[in-house]
Amino acid sequence: MAFVIHMGLAAEHTGPLPKEADVVIIGGGIIGITAAYYLAKKGLRPVVLEKGRIAGEQSSRNWGWIRQQGRDLAELPIMMEANRLWKDLAAEVGEDLGLTTCGLTYLAKDEADEARYEAWLKGAREIGVDSRMLSGADVGEMFPGIAKTFRGALHTASDMRAEPFIAVPALARAAVREGAVILEGCAARVLDREGGKVAGVVTEKGRIRAPEVIVAGGAWSSLFLRNEGIKIPQLSVRATVAATNALPDVHQGGANGDGLAFRRRQDGGYTLASAGYHELYIGPDAFRHFPAYIPELIRDPFGRTYRPRAPKGYPDGWGTKRRFGADAPTPFEAMRILDPLPNTAIVEKIRADFEALFPALGKVEIRTSWAGMIDSLPDIVPVVDRAPLEGLSICTGMCGHGFGIGPAFGRIMADLVSGGELGHALNRFRVTRFSDGSKLELGPDI
Repeated sequence: MAFVIHMGLAAEHTGPLPKEADVVIIGGGIIGITAAYYLAKKGLRPVVLEKGRIAGEQSSRNWGWIRQQGRDLAELPIMMEANRLWKDLAAEVGEDLGLTTCGLTYLAKDEADEARYEAWLKGAREIGVDSRMLSGADVGEMFPGIAKTFRGALHTASDMRAEPFIAVPALARAAVREGAVILEGCAARVLDREGGKVAGVVTEKGRIRAPEVIVAGGAWSSLFLRNEGIKIPQLSVRATVAATNALPDVHQGGANGDGLAFRRRQDGGYTLASAGYHELYIGPDAFRHFPAYIPELIRDPFGRTYRPRAPKGYPDGWGTKRRFGADAPTPFEAMRILDPLPNTAIVEKIRADFEALFPALGKVEIRTSWAGMIDSLPDIVPVVDRAPLEGLSICTGMCGHGFGIGPAFGRIMADLVSGGELGHALNRFRVTRFSDGSKLELGPDI
């Protein structure tokens, strides 16, 4: 599977570093790639710098859900645009993205789940999404053969799924056909500045001049930005995912309930995950940003598991350099692809839970498993904003929600740096919300 062995694949996008660009994008995930695509369609010259491989990290390791359901209400209109853009992209790029409108469902095991879903739905209806509540009987009909009885569910029929390890590389090829330049194995070291504003980027292969730079580096964004004097309280957590062998069809969409998430895959298997189980490696930034996370810790004190120290070279590892310059290798070159090992106990648990949920399947076998580091922020929504440095923009901290919404944020970033119409209010995602004295508003807990 490409998302597992990606690190061993030859680079698809190579070549000399251009001397200049209209926009340099740091990070070759779903947001960086779609930003490049939309910039190139405007006739501009974007260059994407990826230290490892396109979609080598979280953009190929996620669940593959394209989900409006359960979004922060400020994100929801953007996610509704993303749904439309995914369909447009599937028609435009000329390659299969694995895109399927299948519906996504949150199963309610008790009254508390049902109340949380109904509270979210009350606000979401006003925005226009087609989400609705299902009864317990409806759940039984939608999931024939399910062994548990659920009180009800929240269901969004227009939600979709795609295959991340197929879709993002395909979108990268489409961006190149439109005129973007993508360079794999080319780490950005530091920003190049002149007169107090961005003048380009210094990479491991030299300097590229550009008046605009977008940082969309996922789990690595805060490390890069801190070195530039811009501090955001971003951390990253490990999430484990598994893929089964091909199985009979028990549900064509995706569902999340009672600690287990699953969705049908294009190859006939299911992607499984432990919903809500995340592992935080304790490092310097975890201590530094602890006060910002207190509201979320109070709301959900047992929502994550803590590990004493990150493996060597991780963004918040104890030995990872926090200060680096243009003339020597940086942490981004030391770890080309952040490739955490999956939690084998979690893999076995989700396998057993899925097998028990659908006993007619018989023995469920795991084909492969993997893990990814999810970039997270204290209020469970991203930073999407101009930085306090002329010419620099930031799009990071997707909190595990980035794959589905990626094309819309990519489009927004393309317009943000080129003076186009944004189409959405971005105040909720401003970078200064962690430093301007605002009360932290937590995203939905569903």
